[in-house]
Amino acid sequence: MLLTRRQAAAAAALAPFTPAILRAAEPDLAMLRDLTTGIRPIDAAERARRLSRAQALMRANRIGAILIEPGASLTYFTGVRWGRSERLTAAILPAEGEPLIVTPFFEEPSIRETLAVPATVRVWQEHEDPLRLVATFLAERGIAARPIGIEETVRAFATDGLRRALPNVPLVSANPVVRACRMIKTPAEIALMEAASDVTIAAYRWTWPRIEAGMTGADIGALMDAATRKLGGDPLFALVLVGEGSAYPHGTKEVQRVAPGQVVLMDCGCSVEGYQSDISRTGVFGRPTPEIARVWNQVARGQQLAFATARLGVPAGQVDDAVRRFYAAQGYGPDYTLPGLPHRTGHGIGMDGHEPVNLVRGEATLLAPGMCFSNEPGLYLPDKFGVRLEDCFHMTPSGPRYFSEPPRSIEQPV
Repeated sequence: MLLTRRQAAAAAALAPFTPAILRAAEPDLAMLRDLTTGIRPIDAAERARRLSRAQALMRANRIGAILIEPGASLTYFTGVRWGRSERLTAAILPAEGEPLIVTPFFEEPSIRETLAVPATVRVWQEHEDPLRLVATFLAERGIAARPIGIEETVRAFATDGLRRALPNVPLVSANPVVRACRMIKTPAEIALMEAASDVTIAAYRWTWPRIEAGMTGADIGALMDAATRKLGGDPLFALVLVGEGSAYPHGTKEVQRVAPGQVVLMDCGCSVEGYQSDISRTGVFGRPTPEIARVWNQVARGQQLAFATARLGVPAGQVDDAVRRFYAAQGYGPDYTLPGLPHRTGHGIGMDGHEPVNLVRGEATLLAPGMCFSNEPGLYLPDKFGVRLEDCFHMTPSGPRYFSEPPRSIEQPV
């Protein structure tokens, strides 16, 4: 997945241009069934193992505790699902003992609704400093003098407040703990990501035959989202680029409508129990030109090379290197130059659509079992069209394994 924002705004901007008949029509989803019935959410035993692993890593890295704000990492360790605001809600994971959750007084009942691990909850009133609660907690645990790890998405105001509350305590990166835990997926996490991928593939198969001349990307995306919901997934994004718009990885503000011979590039994903899919498909409405077919086959070959290079113990950056060497031999680039591949070959994925680490030049992290990545080496020809094929894979003890199988031909893109 390449998009992170603009999608909602783009959909809203395109809505007035959508034919009224398409906006009003409700798709017939009767043939679809929920594919997520019977899946197993992350259970208490798995969360306990996560905390145990994190605490062992804290001790190994001489970290006394870790500060985490709402987001995927907070949910990963505690189950708490919460949004961020100017009022701090956060978790402190100590190197020993139960975590602490600090939250505004009036939010405590809501926080406890999703709290899934044994933890101390302390509340603060509107005139109080929540970081003082953190300092007191650490002093009570006897770890107030040890370095505190800061999860990488924590906002500056929380870090600054912690410095004021504990001016003599070193603040360090929590990456050696949080990344080390979240990058390596367990079988339970892999199963949820497989379920999310199954939903997205099934939604593609339902949506693609229903694409009609005159539709915009927003029209097609709405069909994809509707199918995803019926199939049991929570839609996250449905970026659909038509014609020349496909030449730009995140599209253009210009409204493009489907017409014979035009490229249709779809980049879609959903969430199942908090774990994400991210799959891109590119096809043609009607018959592809020889040029489009040639580029599609080159992208497919690039994806195959990336998968073949992703072997245990290989630095993640070498996957990107292999793709760029092939593309350069085909006359693209060099490097990130267009026409060619202007973005990385892939990114980590799990509870977040984009997670560390990336399949990008210079990334030295060695591939290991449990790591999960997108594989999306697209090619983009400005003022013409673009092709992106994206499937995610996870590393197993015997090598990479796809969550979704890549398409075999441009004639059968889904």
